[in-house]
Amino acid sequence: MSERNSKKPGIADYVVSHRRHKECFLDEIDRLIDWKPFEKLLRKKLSRVVNAVGNPAYAPLPMFKILLLQRWYNLSDAAVEECLYDRLSFVRFVGLSLDHDEVPDSSTICRFRQSLLEKNVLKRLLDKLNHQLQRRGLLVREGAIVDASVITSSRRPLKVIDILPEDREEDDDEASDVTISYSDDADAAWLRKGNRAYYGYKVHAATDSRDGFLLGGHVTPANRSDTQEFVDILDEIGPMPGGRIYADKGYSSQLNRHVLQARRLADGIMHKAARNRALNPAEKAANRQVSSVRSKVERAFGTLKRGYGFFRTRYLGVAKVELEFLLNAMAFNLKKAVLKAGC
Repeated sequence: MSERNSKKPGIADYVVSHRRHKECFLDEIDRLIDWKPFEKLLRKKLSRVVNAVGNPAYAPLPMFKILLLQRWYNLSDAAVEECLYDRLSFVRFVGLSLDHDEVPDSSTICRFRQSLLEKNVLKRLLDKLNHQLQRRGLLVREGAIVDASVITSSRRPLKVIDILPEDREEDDDEASDVTISYSDDADAAWLRKGNRAYYGYKVHAATDSRDGFLLGGHVTPANRSDTQEFVDILDEIGPMPGGRIYADKGYSSQLNRHVLQARRLADGIMHKAARNRALNPAEKAANRQVSSVRSKVERAFGTLKRGYGFFRTRYLGVAKVELEFLLNAMAFNLKKAVLKAGC
């Protein structure tokens, strides 16, 4: 059974293709990126050819591009569906035909995003993107910067206690049951930083030390210690031996420094003073040097929060928040690559 996305152009496609239009960064991304490896992986993992009621399914690559559009323009499922009806730049980037194709509705977009989560394919997509940027000379992996940032939950952390009715008899077996429920975002947790308390999640991520492209990362509840996630991040990004790994003093531990040494990675973790031991001049100088490099990962987190609305979660649960981060990471890297390439 054929897919909804027909590759045969119609009359409307011909007319629009010959109409002059102002190019945007979406056109620059299409010139820069070879989408075939992404399409191959998506088709392999998402082999569905019909939807729930037997109609032809949408091709996975256009659906994936729709998710990227949501990140760049901060659009909900319903809003991006509406834009696909009347924004030619969106239609051109996604690859829909003006003559033949129906626009995926918001529920279809939501189900596709859920299928990406179930197939656990987003980290592989990010790796393919970064590998392509490396081959083009845009991403140079000389080292990596590890850091974490708190993302607040979109749900209020309220505690609710259900009070039993007064007419319940004392000897009733259910009379002793008291239902206590918290936020419906059960995976989120509290974290206190300074004088402020946060309820949500923590993104543990790494960027390259040269330009600040996001190399990988994962999400945990906010109360998870940074130090405990250091090795997992190294496993995810796979740094080459000889590179330097930068991190703030929150990652300073003998175990983490031993791991860097065992993997033949240069130690760029900031030093932390102890109660009875102040930092010596050499350690202070090393901290200043690391601090100047770490600004790249802080700028990346700042862009995700200001430009992509990732200061607060859209979804509930660790898995869905991690999906949100990985989509944002790919959108961030694509836009950054276009700016660096000067397409």
